[in-house]
Amino acid sequence: MRLLRALIAGLCLASPLAAAEWQVVPGPGAIADALVRAADGDTIRLGPGTYSETLVLDRPVHLTGTDATIDGGGTGSVITVTGVDVSVSGLTVIGSGSSHETIDSGIKLTKTAARADIRGNRVIGNLYGIDIHGAKDSVVAENTIEGRQDRRMNDRGNGVYVWNAPGSVVKNNDIRFGRDGIFINTSKRNTFHGNLFRDLRFAVHYMYANDSEVSGNISIGNDLGYAVMFSNRVRVLDNISVGDREHGVMMNYANHGEVSGNYVRETREKCTFLYNANKNHFHGNRFERCGIGLHFTAGSEGNRITGNAFIGNRTQVKYVSSRWVEWSEGGRGNYWSDFVGYDLNGDGLADAPYRPNDSMDHVLWTQPAARLLLGSPAVQLVRWSQSAFPALLPGGVIDSHPLMQPPEIGTGPRGAEIHHDG
Repeated sequence: MRLLRALIAGLCLASPLAAAEWQVVPGPGAIADALVRAADGDTIRLGPGTYSETLVLDRPVHLTGTDATIDGGGTGSVITVTGVDVSVSGLTVIGSGSSHETIDSGIKLTKTAARADIRGNRVIGNLYGIDIHGAKDSVVAENTIEGRQDRRMNDRGNGVYVWNAPGSVVKNNDIRFGRDGIFINTSKRNTFHGNLFRDLRFAVHYMYANDSEVSGNISIGNDLGYAVMFSNRVRVLDNISVGDREHGVMMNYANHGEVSGNYVRETREKCTFLYNANKNHFHGNRFERCGIGLHFTAGSEGNRITGNAFIGNRTQVKYVSSRWVEWSEGGRGNYWSDFVGYDLNGDGLADAPYRPNDSMDHVLWTQPAARLLLGSPAVQLVRWSQSAFPALLPGGVIDSHPLMQPPEIGTGPRGAEIHHDG
């Protein structure tokens, strides 16, 4: 019995103590004092009110609160996380500094802050919202992030800035104002999913970031939706871009990617723009009511483009070349709203090929002043001749197996209302 009691006592001494919860009320240095007393794994729970402090979370604690605001007073970053396995939730964070050099942020995750979880906060009016600066495998989820509005857009900070943070996930955030919604630089294996972007320069802006995924996001009324630049093997899936001014999807020096299931509508300039981007697979996208459906140039011929819908764009495709590029694969091409085709055997494929551009298009792109002649008999004669004798066409895109009906695309429940409102 003495041996059994000794064994039980030893087990009790070896077991870790239960994590404590520290209740904090507003006061000078109140949170900092609680952090000094807290042990690893403890919870710091803030009561209602405003806390005028800047914090450093250097060990695994859980900072949360109800109706609690942390105000950094306009100096540096408001909350800086340097420890592993830290969580910050349920807070309003305001009052960062204004230095781009030090990336003053509402919440900053440094290189040592692996596996941070930043969830359900309101990060309002800071220069940068949340800076994931080298913190691997971090999660930034379900936050409302609103940037500064007192500067020109290019002088503001980003909603979420990701630098060299492999494995990090940014999902289901509402991001508005500031410069770019999410700016990713020199990172890899990241996921950006289910975010809403409004009133920004770029919704998502990739630079030198490989092997990542942008999926299920919504971009409304930004300068540009999803920009993938100098990056490889990026998957752009099931996103929505509505009313973005320049491009819905842009790929610049981006290769070996997949662009699928995206819905781009009413972009003033181009639904999609490719510049020196190759070996990407575009399929199942819907490009609708844009200035140009898809513009590709500077050596971007080597992409697979099938199963997409081009609907009501002023110019469906812009591409200048002296040779033909085939946009069908395995006997299946794309849907074109302006193609009056016929399907005698009822297989869902048009019985004649579609060529979206002719020689007059090429003239108009290189000599815009020629638009004054569009209604002239000479231009109409040239176009009639090309339709009657396709051998006269100069080269460009050809879809040998156009679809008779646009393919359905799935954009998830958050995009259903936007997708179906006409």
